Amino acid sequence: MQLSAPQKITWWIALIAGVVGIIAHLFSLPIIGAFGFWLLAAAFVLLVVATLLKGL
Repeated sequence: MQLSAPQKITWWIALIAGVVGIIAHLFSLPIIGAFGFWLLAAAFVLLVVATLLKGL
């Protein structure tokens, strides 16, 4: 299995989603506060998938 670096846009999307997920989990954000953990988990999964699939 060959791993590849994710594209910059994918990395930035995952980074922003992860930071928003952490902030939503730590502080009480009205809209996404309940989904903070899942947003962080989705960001991590996005990075893993982008590393496994070339061109993502």
